[in-house]
Amino acid sequence: MLVSPSLLSADFGHLAQDLDMINRSEAHYLHLDVMDGVFVPNISFGFPVMKHVHDLCNKPLDVHLMIVEPQKFVTQVRDCGASIMTVHQEACTHLNRVVQQIKDAGMQAGVALNPATPVAMLRDIIADVDLVLLMSVNPGFGGQRFIPGTLRKVCELRQLISEQGSQAVIEVDGGVNAETGAQLAKAGCEVAVAGNYVFKSPDPHEAIHSLAAL
Repeated sequence: MLVSPSLLSADFGHLAQDLDMINRSEAHYLHLDVMDGVFVPNISFGFPVMKHVHDLCNKPLDVHLMIVEPQKFVTQVRDCGASIMTVHQEACTHLNRVVQQIKDAGMQAGVALNPATPVAMLRDIIADVDLVLLMSVNPGFGGQRFIPGTLRKVCELRQLISEQGSQAVIEVDGGVNAETGAQLAKAGCEVAVAGNYVFKSPDPHEAIHSLAAL
């Protein structure tokens, strides 16, 4: 399993220290949740923080925009050093166009689905995306409990990817720990986003290792 620790759960008073831990860990990516207080009921951080994180982190940045009109910020996300830019299907009226914008900017394009959004909504776009992020909690806050129905959605998404000949990888975000991570890996998830499980752990390196070993 590839591991993408979520910066949202880091200690922002000691951000450089936490990023140094990530650099020395088995993490494959660093997940950045950008929230606007409109699409989700919370506000996280913006481009100045993203740029600072990129300067300190040697892992590829996996940027997840939980915002309205994400197409307005493709260039800024790219300029902050993102390797992957993920937008929500629910936030994009012209999703194909946004996916192409992201690719044209030189990033991998991801599409996220909220828990209540069916996998079938991606049928006409799945062949064009590099990553699908299934939210296993309702987005906006860290520390929520994993929604069990996500396991079924992972299986459905795996089947859709196979049917359409897509190269998209499956990422899951929300309530991921050793137990749910093992269930997700069995269902076909390839990238685990973990916030509290990593950053609130007494041994973050071991927490990351436990997921990477799945």
